[in-house]
This record gives sequence, C-alpha cells and structure tokens, in this order.
Amino acid sequence: MHIQRSIERHQLPYYLKVFNRITDKPMGYLGNVSLDGLLLISQLPLLVGARFDMRLKIPGHDTPRYIDFSATCQWSCEDVTPGYYDSGFSLLAPPADYVEMVDALRHYFSFRPLVIVI
Repeated sequence: MHIQRSIERHQLPYYLKVFNRITDKPMGYLGNVSLDGLLLISQLPLLVGARFDMRLKIPGHDTPRYIDFSATCQWSCEDVTPGYYDSGFSLLAPPADYVEMVDALRHYFSFRPLVIVI
C-alpha cells in the first residue's frame, strides 16, 4: 500500500551550514537548535570545552544574511553515519537574530492544528 505524505519532509542539515566566523571556513551543518544551544554535524570531532565564534549564512536572500554568535562545545562523539561527528554546543547569550531564527524554525517545522473559521 502506497501512502503519500500530505506534509513535505524538511531536513534542517541540508539548509543551514555553520562557518567559523574568524576564518570563514565551514564547520558543519546544524542538526538541531534551541534557545540554549545547538547540535553541529561535522566531519571532524571538535574540542570539548573550547569556545567557537560561529556564523550562520541564511540562504534565500538577495544579499547575504549572517547570524554571528559564540558557543562552547559541551560534548563531541561519533555520529551513526561513518565519517561524521555530532557536537553539542551551549550559547550563553544568544543574539536577537539567533532567537528569531529558532522561533522561525520552530514555527516552520512544527505541526499546527488547522483552524477553520465559520
């Protein structure tokens, strides 16, 4: 039996790439975000306890939009996919742009009941 999805599946890691703000080199992809932190999926393990200056480059704009923030790596371990690592980061004081992005992603990726007004 073939079941067709009524809601398109979106994979966050394919859209939001994280860069080192100082070197502009890619660090990995966002796997998960919250107001307190994020999960980074990368090809290298990251140093636990280190503070990283990061930049998100938001796609879909005529002019590049950046969200700059600093985060501390709390843990890093091998991903279930060979050759990749998951690292958890905490943000002490996320900037307003980051908070706005988390809220927008929460809204975009969540299921909401259909409201019918009669």
